[in-house]
Amino acid sequence: MPFGYASPEQIMRDKADYARKGIARGRSVVVLQYVDGILFVAPNPSRALHKISEIYDRIGFAAVGRYNEFEELRLGGIRYADINGYTYDRSDVTGRGLANLYASNLGRIFTESIKSLEVEVVVAEVGDNRDGDAIYRLTFDGSVFDEHGFAAMGGQADAVAGRLKERYRESMSLADALEVALAALTEPGGERPPVAQLEVAVLDRNREHRKFLRLTGARLERLLAQTTTSATPPATPPATPPTGPDAEPPATPPTAPPSAPPTGPPTGPEGDVDDGSGPL
Repeated sequence: MPFGYASPEQIMRDKADYARKGIARGRSVVVLQYVDGILFVAPNPSRALHKISEIYDRIGFAAVGRYNEFEELRLGGIRYADINGYTYDRSDVTGRGLANLYASNLGRIFTESIKSLEVEVVVAEVGDNRDGDAIYRLTFDGSVFDEHGFAAMGGQADAVAGRLKERYRESMSLADALEVALAALTEPGGERPPVAQLEVAVLDRNREHRKFLRLTGARLERLLAQTTTSATPPATPPATPPTGPDAEPPATPPTAPPSAPPTGPPTGPEGDVDDGSGPL
Protein backbone atom coordinates (compact mmCIF):
# COMPACT_ATOMS: atom_id res chain seq x y z
CA MET A 1 0.00 0.00 0.00
CA PRO A 2 1.54 3.38 -1.00
CA PHE A 3 2.34 5.94 1.65
CA GLY A 4 -0.54 8.36 2.31
CA TYR A 5 -3.19 6.09 0.83
CA ALA A 6 -6.79 6.68 1.90
CA SER A 7 -9.73 4.54 0.88
CA PRO A 8 -12.56 6.08 -1.18
CA GLU A 9 -14.91 5.55 1.76
CA GLN A 10 -12.63 7.56 4.05
CA ILE A 11 -12.26 10.35 1.51
CA MET A 12 -16.03 10.66 1.06
CA ARG A 13 -16.55 10.56 4.82
CA ASP A 14 -14.03 13.35 5.35
CA LYS A 15 -15.64 15.47 2.63
CA ALA A 16 -19.07 14.99 4.15
CA ASP A 17 -17.87 15.90 7.65
CA TYR A 18 -16.13 18.98 6.30
CA ALA A 19 -19.31 20.14 4.50
CA ARG A 20 -21.56 19.49 7.51
CA LYS A 21 -19.31 21.52 9.81
CA GLY A 22 -19.41 24.46 7.40
CA ILE A 23 -23.20 24.31 7.05
CA ALA A 24 -23.67 23.98 10.82
CA ARG A 25 -22.12 27.42 11.32
CA GLY A 26 -24.96 29.05 9.36
CA ARG A 27 -28.36 30.10 10.67
CA SER A 28 -31.37 27.98 9.82
CA VAL A 29 -33.89 28.70 7.06
CA VAL A 30 -37.53 27.59 7.07
CA VAL A 31 -39.74 27.00 4.00
CA LEU A 32 -43.37 26.02 4.48
CA GLN A 33 -46.70 25.99 2.69
CA TYR A 34 -49.62 28.22 3.59
CA VAL A 35 -53.07 28.57 2.10
CA ASP A 36 -52.03 30.87 -0.79
CA GLY A 37 -48.55 29.57 -1.59
CA ILE A 38 -45.14 29.02 -0.02
CA LEU A 39 -43.42 31.09 2.70
CA PHE A 40 -39.65 31.56 3.17
CA VAL A 41 -38.26 32.82 6.50
CA ALA A 42 -34.60 33.28 7.46
CA PRO A 43 -32.78 35.24 10.18
CA ASN A 44 -30.36 37.42 8.23
CA PRO A 45 -28.67 40.54 9.66
CA SER A 46 -27.28 41.50 6.23
CA ARG A 47 -29.38 43.72 3.97
CA ALA A 48 -27.15 43.14 0.94
CA LEU A 49 -26.54 39.37 0.95
CA HIS A 50 -29.77 37.44 0.47
CA LYS A 51 -30.42 33.84 1.44
CA ILE A 52 -33.80 33.88 -0.32
CA SER A 53 -34.23 34.81 -3.99
CA GLU A 54 -36.38 34.45 -7.07
CA ILE A 55 -35.32 32.08 -9.85
CA TYR A 56 -38.24 32.27 -12.28
CA ASP A 57 -41.94 33.07 -12.49
CA ARG A 58 -43.11 30.41 -10.03
CA ILE A 59 -39.82 29.26 -8.55
CA GLY A 60 -38.03 30.46 -5.42
CA PHE A 61 -34.60 29.65 -4.02
CA ALA A 62 -33.27 29.49 -0.45
CA ALA A 63 -29.85 28.38 0.79
CA VAL A 64 -27.55 28.19 3.79
CA GLY A 65 -23.77 27.82 3.98
CA ARG A 66 -21.04 29.74 2.19
CA TYR A 67 -22.56 32.70 0.38
CA ASN A 68 -20.18 32.77 -2.60
CA GLU A 69 -20.89 29.08 -3.30
CA PHE A 70 -24.69 29.13 -3.19
CA GLU A 71 -24.77 32.47 -5.02
CA GLU A 72 -22.98 30.80 -7.92
CA LEU A 73 -25.60 28.04 -7.87
CA ARG A 74 -28.39 30.62 -7.86
CA LEU A 75 -26.98 32.48 -10.87
CA GLY A 76 -26.53 29.21 -12.74
CA GLY A 77 -30.16 28.35 -12.05
CA ILE A 78 -31.33 31.72 -13.37
CA ARG A 79 -29.35 31.24 -16.60
CA TYR A 80 -30.78 27.73 -17.00
CA ALA A 81 -34.33 28.99 -16.49
CA ASP A 82 -33.94 31.96 -18.86
CA ILE A 83 -32.44 29.88 -21.66
CA ASN A 84 -35.05 27.13 -21.43
CA GLY A 85 -37.93 29.56 -21.05
CA TYR A 86 -36.78 31.52 -24.11
CA THR A 87 -35.94 28.46 -26.25
CA TYR A 88 -39.10 26.48 -25.48
CA ASP A 89 -41.85 27.89 -23.30
CA ARG A 90 -41.99 29.54 -19.88
CA SER A 91 -44.17 26.70 -18.59
CA ASP A 92 -41.37 24.23 -19.43
CA VAL A 93 -39.21 25.68 -16.63
CA THR A 94 -40.09 23.65 -13.53
CA GLY A 95 -38.79 23.30 -10.02
CA ARG A 96 -38.13 19.61 -10.62
CA GLY A 97 -35.91 20.36 -13.60
CA LEU A 98 -33.97 22.94 -11.64
CA ALA A 99 -33.58 20.55 -8.68
CA ASN A 100 -32.22 17.89 -11.04
CA LEU A 101 -29.70 20.39 -12.43
CA TYR A 102 -28.51 21.35 -8.95
CA ALA A 103 -28.33 17.70 -7.87
CA SER A 104 -26.16 16.85 -10.86
CA ASN A 105 -23.76 19.74 -10.23
CA LEU A 106 -23.54 19.17 -6.47
CA GLY A 107 -22.96 15.44 -6.89
CA ARG A 108 -20.24 15.94 -9.49
CA ILE A 109 -18.40 18.50 -7.37
CA PHE A 110 -18.66 16.31 -4.27
CA THR A 111 -17.23 13.31 -6.14
CA GLU A 112 -14.54 14.92 -8.29
CA SER A 113 -13.30 17.95 -6.36
CA ILE A 114 -10.99 17.95 -3.38
CA LYS A 115 -13.36 20.23 -1.48
CA SER A 116 -17.13 19.80 -1.50
CA LEU A 117 -19.50 22.76 -1.48
CA GLU A 118 -20.60 23.87 1.98
CA VAL A 119 -24.20 24.55 0.98
CA GLU A 120 -27.71 23.24 1.40
CA VAL A 121 -30.42 24.42 -0.98
CA VAL A 122 -34.21 24.49 -1.25
CA VAL A 123 -35.98 24.90 -4.59
CA ALA A 124 -39.70 25.65 -4.23
CA GLU A 125 -42.34 25.95 -6.93
CA VAL A 126 -45.88 27.22 -6.38
CA GLY A 127 -48.72 25.66 -8.37
CA ASP A 128 -52.24 26.72 -9.29
CA ASN A 129 -53.47 24.92 -6.15
CA ARG A 130 -51.98 23.37 -3.04
CA ASP A 131 -51.51 19.98 -4.71
CA GLY A 132 -49.32 21.62 -7.37
CA ASP A 133 -46.83 23.06 -4.87
CA ALA A 134 -43.39 21.45 -4.64
CA ILE A 135 -40.50 21.83 -2.18
CA TYR A 136 -37.16 20.15 -2.98
CA ARG A 137 -34.29 20.14 -0.50
CA LEU A 138 -30.78 19.39 -1.81
CA THR A 139 -27.76 18.57 0.29
CA PHE A 140 -24.05 19.12 -0.40
CA ASP A 141 -23.60 15.66 -1.99
CA GLY A 142 -26.41 16.06 -4.54
CA SER A 143 -29.09 14.14 -2.63
CA VAL A 144 -32.64 15.37 -3.33
CA PHE A 145 -35.50 15.21 -0.81
CA ASP A 146 -39.09 15.88 -1.87
CA GLU A 147 -40.45 17.64 1.21
CA HIS A 148 -44.16 17.80 2.04
CA GLY A 149 -45.55 20.82 3.85
CA PHE A 150 -42.31 22.27 5.20
CA ALA A 151 -38.53 22.05 5.13
CA ALA A 152 -35.77 23.25 7.46
CA MET A 153 -32.04 23.47 6.83
CA GLY A 154 -28.98 24.96 8.48
CA GLY A 155 -27.07 24.52 11.70
CA GLN A 156 -30.03 23.55 13.91
CA ALA A 157 -32.09 21.90 11.18
CA ASP A 158 -33.14 18.85 13.23
CA ALA A 159 -34.35 20.89 16.21
CA VAL A 160 -36.10 23.43 13.96
CA ALA A 161 -37.78 20.66 11.95
CA GLY A 162 -39.00 19.09 15.19
CA ARG A 163 -40.62 22.33 16.34
CA LEU A 164 -42.12 22.81 12.88
CA LYS A 165 -43.65 19.34 12.96
CA GLU A 166 -45.31 20.11 16.30
CA ARG A 167 -46.89 23.38 15.12
CA TYR A 168 -47.46 22.98 11.39
CA ARG A 169 -50.96 22.43 10.01
CA GLU A 170 -52.36 22.55 6.51
CA SER A 171 -54.04 25.60 4.95
CA MET A 172 -52.70 28.13 7.45
CA SER A 173 -53.06 31.83 6.77
CA LEU A 174 -49.92 33.83 6.01
CA ALA A 175 -49.88 35.37 9.49
CA ASP A 176 -50.25 31.97 11.15
CA ALA A 177 -47.54 30.44 8.94
CA LEU A 178 -45.15 33.26 9.84
CA GLU A 179 -45.89 32.72 13.54
CA VAL A 180 -45.14 28.99 13.18
CA ALA A 181 -41.90 29.69 11.31
CA LEU A 182 -40.65 32.19 13.89
CA ALA A 183 -41.57 29.87 16.76
CA ALA A 184 -39.61 27.07 15.09
CA LEU A 185 -36.56 29.27 14.47
CA THR A 186 -36.49 30.52 18.07
CA GLU A 187 -34.82 28.40 20.73
CA PRO A 188 -37.03 27.58 23.75
CA GLY A 189 -36.74 30.51 26.14
CA GLY A 190 -34.87 32.60 23.56
CA GLU A 191 -35.74 35.91 21.94
CA ARG A 192 -36.99 36.22 18.40
CA PRO A 193 -34.85 38.18 15.96
CA PRO A 194 -35.95 41.79 15.38
CA VAL A 195 -37.77 42.77 12.21
CA ALA A 196 -34.63 44.40 10.78
CA GLN A 197 -32.84 41.03 10.92
CA LEU A 198 -35.56 38.95 9.24
CA GLU A 199 -35.62 37.99 5.58
CA VAL A 200 -39.15 36.97 4.55
CA ALA A 201 -40.58 36.23 1.11
CA VAL A 202 -43.52 34.36 -0.41
CA LEU A 203 -44.52 32.62 -3.60
CA ASP A 204 -48.14 33.82 -3.83
CA ARG A 205 -50.24 31.86 -6.30
CA ASN A 206 -52.78 34.72 -6.48
CA ARG A 207 -50.28 37.17 -7.99
CA GLU A 208 -50.16 37.68 -11.74
CA HIS A 209 -47.19 36.36 -13.73
CA ARG A 210 -44.34 36.65 -11.20
CA LYS A 211 -45.32 34.97 -7.95
CA PHE A 212 -42.29 35.91 -5.84
CA LEU A 213 -42.67 38.78 -3.39
CA ARG A 214 -40.42 40.04 -0.60
CA LEU A 215 -42.06 41.17 2.64
CA THR A 216 -40.17 44.08 4.20
CA GLY A 217 -40.70 47.27 6.15
CA ALA A 218 -44.22 48.30 7.13
CA ARG A 219 -45.82 45.33 5.37
CA LEU A 220 -43.80 42.85 7.43
CA GLU A 221 -44.43 44.82 10.63
CA ARG A 222 -48.21 44.71 10.03
CA LEU A 223 -48.00 40.97 9.44
CA LEU A 224 -46.03 40.46 12.65
CA ALA A 225 -48.58 42.59 14.51
CA GLN A 226 -51.30 40.22 13.30
CA THR A 227 -49.37 37.26 14.69
CA THR A 228 -48.98 39.04 18.04
CA THR A 229 -52.69 39.85 18.16
CA SER A 230 -53.72 36.30 17.33
CA ALA A 231 -51.37 34.93 20.00
CA THR A 232 -52.80 37.21 22.76
CA PRO A 233 -55.51 35.41 24.80
CA PRO A 234 -58.90 37.16 25.00
CA ALA A 235 -59.64 39.18 28.12
CA THR A 236 -61.81 37.51 30.79
CA PRO A 237 -65.26 39.20 30.98
CA PRO A 238 -66.22 40.66 34.38
CA ALA A 239 -68.35 38.47 36.60
CA THR A 240 -72.05 39.33 36.67
CA PRO A 241 -73.72 39.66 40.09
CA PRO A 242 -76.28 36.95 41.00
CA THR A 243 -79.93 37.73 40.47
CA GLY A 244 -83.08 36.26 42.00
CA PRO A 245 -85.23 36.53 45.13
CA ASP A 246 -82.42 35.26 47.39
CA ALA A 247 -79.73 37.55 46.00
CA GLU A 248 -78.41 40.23 48.30
CA PRO A 249 -79.03 43.83 47.21
CA PRO A 250 -75.94 45.62 45.91
CA ALA A 251 -74.11 47.72 48.46
CA THR A 252 -74.71 51.45 48.18
CA PRO A 253 -71.46 53.43 48.01
CA PRO A 254 -71.11 56.07 50.72
CA THR A 255 -71.93 59.61 49.68
CA ALA A 256 -69.70 62.54 50.58
CA PRO A 257 -71.26 65.59 52.26
CA PRO A 258 -71.92 68.52 49.90
CA SER A 259 -69.01 70.88 49.68
CA ALA A 260 -69.26 74.62 50.11
CA PRO A 261 -69.61 76.57 46.86
CA PRO A 262 -66.39 78.20 45.65
CA THR A 263 -65.99 81.83 46.61
CA GLY A 264 -63.52 82.87 43.91
CA PRO A 265 -63.06 82.36 40.17
CA PRO A 266 -62.46 78.77 39.03
CA THR A 267 -58.88 77.62 38.69
CA GLY A 268 -57.32 75.24 36.18
CA PRO A 269 -54.35 72.91 36.42
CA GLU A 270 -51.99 75.60 35.19
CA GLY A 271 -53.44 78.55 37.23
CA ASP A 272 -56.42 80.89 37.06
CA VAL A 273 -59.07 80.61 34.33
CA ASP A 274 -60.41 83.77 32.68
CA ASP A 275 -64.20 83.79 33.36
CA GLY A 276 -64.86 87.09 31.53
CA SER A 277 -65.63 89.13 34.70
CA GLY A 278 -62.31 90.93 34.97
CA PRO A 279 -61.02 93.90 32.98
CA LEU A 280 -59.43 93.23 29.61
